[in-house]
Amino acid sequence: MLAISAGLEVTAVHVDHGLRPGSAEEALVVSNTATRFGAAFRSERVQLTDGPNLEARARAARFAVLPHEVLTGHTADDQAETILVNLLRGAGTRGMSAMRPGHRRPLLALRRAETEALCVAFGLEVVHDPSNLDPRHLRNRVRHELLPLLADLSRRDPTPVLTRQADLVRDESDLLDELATALDPTDANALAAAPMPLARRAVRRWLTADHPPDAATVERVLAVARGEAVAAEVGGGRRVARRHRQLTLFAPTNTPQNK
Repeated sequence: MLAISAGLEVTAVHVDHGLRPGSAEEALVVSNTATRFGAAFRSERVQLTDGPNLEARARAARFAVLPHEVLTGHTADDQAETILVNLLRGAGTRGMSAMRPGHRRPLLALRRAETEALCVAFGLEVVHDPSNLDPRHLRNRVRHELLPLLADLSRRDPTPVLTRQADLVRDESDLLDELATALDPTDANALAAAPMPLARRAVRRWLTADHPPDAATVERVLAVARGEAVAAEVGGGRRVARRHRQLTLFAPTNTPQNK
């Protein structure tokens, strides 16, 4: 609705994860709403089974069928939850930066209550996902238990505080990333002598393939750079070895991946 009001050509996409009875019927609600406001509609279905890491698997499956330029409905409340979830999982500054504002998240500065009020004002049928109440999922407990507790303890709404902190951390994280690009992660001496925040970022950028390495892996590589070890396993069958003050990343085939 808001995208159409802004003059965009809109296609509403419904993704059915097939995890509960009646989920396919929700596509009709989305289709009717799209028709009402003059948007196109497309329905996608993905196959998932209940079990560990369901939220992460569902997210990956969902985005795999969505177009790259998709706009999401994440709000400031989602941002606050993401910050706390990442904190509880031991994320560094990048995780504490949470979701990056931009055109793909046009509602990130709005509160969830504001989007709900807009739906009420336009008489939109709202579908409530019962999985959002399932206490198995950490985000749900953060939403329904932790955030209300923080509000009670601080006697204020914690969401604006958390989102403001994310903005500050993101700016500082971006600066460190920029500075780290000048550091050659294969130069063992330079890596060992660099300030630790820059050294960690240079190594993380070097080792990142599909996913960034965890903190323990980064520390093992830095130990190699300092001469405390001759080599270190870095996941996925890869290892980093030092020779003549040079670090080399070896692929599972034991051939140098890059230098």
